[in-house]
Amino acid sequence: QVQLVESGGGLVQAGGSLRLSCAASELTFSTYDMGWFRQAPGKERELVAAMRWSGITSYAESAKGRFTISRDNAKNTMYLQMNSLKPEDTAVYYCASGHTGRNLTSPYEYSYWGQGTQVTVSS
Repeated sequence: QVQLVESGGGLVQAGGSLRLSCAASELTFSTYDMGWFRQAPGKERELVAAMRWSGITSYAESAKGRFTISRDNAKNTMYLQMNSLKPEDTAVYYCASGHTGRNLTSPYEYSYWGQGTQVTVSS
């Protein structure tokens, strides 16, 4: 059974940094597209950043220049380095995996999801 387990969330002041990790098991990690999504209360789940198995990346406009997605196929782990955090980044962050075809950025293209990790940025 595929499992995705996020870690690294927490409470941070505005301007601070966090690094999220997503450990995957029971899938051939190197062949899967991976993504980070987030959902704030009362809002829809939205893309933060995604990376194809080939290494091609895509970022939400709000994440460009501040967040960096990466993956270590040898460790079956994906990361999200988040710098210059803002209060509006507060949300539950989810990792996801799938074979997304043409649309790397759509949550509907992902087959597997983690349980989420809370990120709270105080002003």
